[in-house]
Amino acid sequence: MSKRTGRLIALGVALAVLAPLGYLWATSLVPNDYSAAEMGYADYGGGPDSGGHAHKGGGHAHHGGTSVADLTGPRTGTPDVDVTLTARKATYQLASGETVDGYTLNGTSPGPLIRAQVGDLVQVTLVNDNVPDGATLHWHGIDVPNAEDGVAGVTQDAVPIGGTHVYRFLADQAGTYWYHSHQVSSELVKGGLFGTIVIGPQTPGEVIAAIHTYDGKRTINGRTGTQQVDLPAGTTARVRVINTDNAILRVGLIGTQSRVVAVDGRNVNNPTPVTAAFPLAAGARVDLEAVVPPGGMRLVAGSAALSLGIGSGSAPSGELPAETVDLLTYGAAAPLGFDPAAADRNFEYRIGRRPGFLDGRPGLWWTINGKKFPDVPMYMVAEGDVVRMTISNTSGQAHPMHLHGHHAVVLSRNGVAASGSPWWVDTLEVGNDETYEIAFVADNPGLWMDHCHNLPHATEGLMTHLMYVGVTTPYRIGGPAGNEPE
Repeated sequence: MSKRTGRLIALGVALAVLAPLGYLWATSLVPNDYSAAEMGYADYGGGPDSGGHAHKGGGHAHHGGTSVADLTGPRTGTPDVDVTLTARKATYQLASGETVDGYTLNGTSPGPLIRAQVGDLVQVTLVNDNVPDGATLHWHGIDVPNAEDGVAGVTQDAVPIGGTHVYRFLADQAGTYWYHSHQVSSELVKGGLFGTIVIGPQTPGEVIAAIHTYDGKRTINGRTGTQQVDLPAGTTARVRVINTDNAILRVGLIGTQSRVVAVDGRNVNNPTPVTAAFPLAAGARVDLEAVVPPGGMRLVAGSAALSLGIGSGSAPSGELPAETVDLLTYGAAAPLGFDPAAADRNFEYRIGRRPGFLDGRPGLWWTINGKKFPDVPMYMVAEGDVVRMTISNTSGQAHPMHLHGHHAVVLSRNGVAASGSPWWVDTLEVGNDETYEIAFVADNPGLWMDHCHNLPHATEGLMTHLMYVGVTTPYRIGGPAGNEPE
């Protein structure tokens, strides 16, 4: 064989290898400016295309429909709760004294507690003092109207330096919630741009415990180590625990029995006393209720190294028990208010992982139904639909899945039907090799993110949307506003 022939063969082999790689690289590129309403492909879940919408370029834009910008909270009326939050990039001190380079709201992290009563009109003005990439506020777990959801590029533009944005919504559901940026959220939330919001009456025994890790230092309410809340013995304490980190965390009270009275802002029916720990997913909340014993009690977050004594004097110390509360069987059954068996839409949300390119970057990326972002399913519904979704995970890691704008009820896990209290969630931990069936009523029109709340996973492609037929958005991901909604 001549040298020339050898070179031609080598060139052919190289082309055979590089050409497919080049194709895969090119087709993985995400546009610098695109509409979330036109990403991926429409999945109607066996239901009708009832919006009469046009298809454009393989997308599913709903021309002439209802704009997300019009799906607002009350535009008039004097707010019962009126708060201004100023976002800053800063070096600041935690409540326990450690220095952090990150982000604050009104000079602190966590940001101020927002308190509202059921029925209150809440108005929050976000001011961006100097956060370079912009910021928003998402009301995690509060099923606000779509325009108030705070997702950059989907429901609003990111608020630039010197800009403001006003959120208005009715506080119509009592519970424990939190708020955080949904612009560059994997960086801003980690750096401290978040706070807590509680809807409902304040009781003498209320304790709020927001768990967050700053630069490797796990804290409760911005304090490392152990701390104390003084409450008289005999007080019925309601401990509102919020996991603002990216991974599941076992939490619980030691020194007494407690009841799991609410999860993700929804009451548990007939909760019974337990000593077991509670598996709190990233982004999720749990309300624990207990009568403070004479010797006090202690909230433990993960390990005894981070705890909050509750009572008078020295609360007991120690680690959490090995047992874990299982909400599949905890509490007592109660009517759901709708029939999941009569679902109008049936969806699959299969989480996997495979090598390839994402926006030109090689790596091992998350997939939804075998597809990499942005070529993922757009789950299409119509207002009033009963929706049933099967979420399965074979990706090798657990994922706390968060659906905006709705609460879903868990029907089964790994084929075993739920038999306890209705298990309502907005953030559901789906472990590796687990399958959940959930259901909800599509009663909040809009374009809603449905993503993993391990926020780096969202940046790596584990993100899609629930979209109501006939809805449009004027906002763009990327573009002049620099919207990055992950």
